[in-house]
Amino acid sequence: MNIAKEVASRSTCDRKHVGAVVVRDKSILATGYNGSVRGLGHCDDEGHLMEDNHCVRTVHAEANAIVQAARNGMRIEGAGIYVTASPCWGCFRLIANAGIVRIVFGEFYRDQKIFDVSQKLGIELVDFSKSAAAIA
Repeated sequence: MNIAKEVASRSTCDRKHVGAVVVRDKSILATGYNGSVRGLGHCDDEGHLMEDNHCVRTVHAEANAIVQAARNGMRIEGAGIYVTASPCWGCFRLIANAGIVRIVFGEFYRDQKIFDVSQKLGIELVDFSKSAAAIA
């Protein structure tokens, strides 16, 4: 999770810095952070593009990590993903369809339905904030 937090520091939308790290067998396969569509301006430079009180200029960290893996020909089926905030519904669907089997998140962010659907799909969800509190 520390690496995901470091990746989040590269986010270019100051509304929410999120980082994601895809791993398998203790090896990092791909990383992603909130950032604009490749070749377009970033929120930090051009401001936010708001729709329904959400910035839509950025591609979410989880989606960027999955895209990075695809661009580099990295197979991520059966992998896990560490993400600093729980996935939104759209990113959760991408994670599920990519074949990722474990999601570890650092804080809950917005979408409760991922809990029920992850159980139906057999995707392990781990709330690291609760795990970290139990360890301390």
